[in-house]
Amino acid sequence: MPVTLNQLNARRVETLTSPGRHKDGGGLYLNVSPSGSKSWMFLYRWQNRRPEIGLGRYPTVSLLEARRRADEARAYLSELPPRDPRAVWKQEQLEREGQTRFGTFAEEFLETILNDFKNAKHRQQWENTLKTYGASIWNKPIMEVDTNDILRVLQPIWNDKRETAKRLRGRLERVLDAAKARGLREGENPARWRGHLAAILPNQRRDVQHHKALAFEGVPAFYARLAKREAMSAICLRFLILTAARSSEAREAVWSEFDLEQKLWTIPAQRMKAGREHRVPLSEPAFKTVHALSEIRQSDFVFPGQPSRKPISEAALRNLLKAMLGEGAATIHGFRSSFRDWAGECTDYPRDVAELALAHAVGNAVERAYRRGDALERRRPLMVDWGNFVISHP
Repeated sequence: MPVTLNQLNARRVETLTSPGRHKDGGGLYLNVSPSGSKSWMFLYRWQNRRPEIGLGRYPTVSLLEARRRADEARAYLSELPPRDPRAVWKQEQLEREGQTRFGTFAEEFLETILNDFKNAKHRQQWENTLKTYGASIWNKPIMEVDTNDILRVLQPIWNDKRETAKRLRGRLERVLDAAKARGLREGENPARWRGHLAAILPNQRRDVQHHKALAFEGVPAFYARLAKREAMSAICLRFLILTAARSSEAREAVWSEFDLEQKLWTIPAQRMKAGREHRVPLSEPAFKTVHALSEIRQSDFVFPGQPSRKPISEAALRNLLKAMLGEGAATIHGFRSSFRDWAGECTDYPRDVAELALAHAVGNAVERAYRRGDALERRRPLMVDWGNFVISHP
């Protein structure tokens, strides 16, 4: 149904005396009180509610000016994504007063440092933690955020969600540091740990929880069972075991990363946890797994999911592992531990070679600076031996 606008005129606005709301159209109303005073109201729909915004008293705000403000509000509501005019005007008021909301600055800050993130997932994690746990300070002027505000954000999750709380504190500190650099804050950072929050919040130290892993002696028998399954999740898990790769590295592999003639898989830096390119020599079982898929490829992904334009999901591999071994018996990541235990207990390969096969940093910063190669040819026989061990179950 079309919206009828401009139902009032200047003469009628001036002479109206009957109490109530008088519609001009498009959400704009003239409200006449029993005492005869008049004011402008804008009504609209926002998130299943019907908010009202006062646009000022008549005649201080004329009919023409009220319509201009209503047009502006409707424009905000028509944007993609839509914006709440009340929130927009409140922010403008704060900025006129020299105050910027924490949430507004946080969003601007994320835009400016977007290139620092390896992928969109990291940026989304920043936004999610700041918005979810920082809701109490999101609309507060950033210059007024103090230690008590930070404690109200962190304390509810400090012991129950330790890793999340630790990361959130660091993100709050970085946002507030940036605000100070922009001249929007003064004084010490209330989210600083050393010499500040460390004296208030309890220490988070605890025993390291390792990924549950299948003992390396049990890998061949498990692999033999896995080889009888034809699902893409089973094929991907077999490849992951043979290459000792991380879940995302295997699942998100694309055909352009493979040189099948050289039996080599090169994972680009942006897909690696350490941000460095990693080359994986393919044992014969790993090569055969990929080669068989190359003859029926229907996607850029080596291990496509449903739909094929996406890689197979982490959940698919987890569910398969749960179905075969039972709840909590082992994790996908644990197969890297199985590989490392086998290399350390059953072979004479140097520790550094095994660590490089897992794409772990080896040596201190100085040693790494002088190490130019990745010991590819020294790792190749290690992966061949691992492949032969994995498929050794009769």
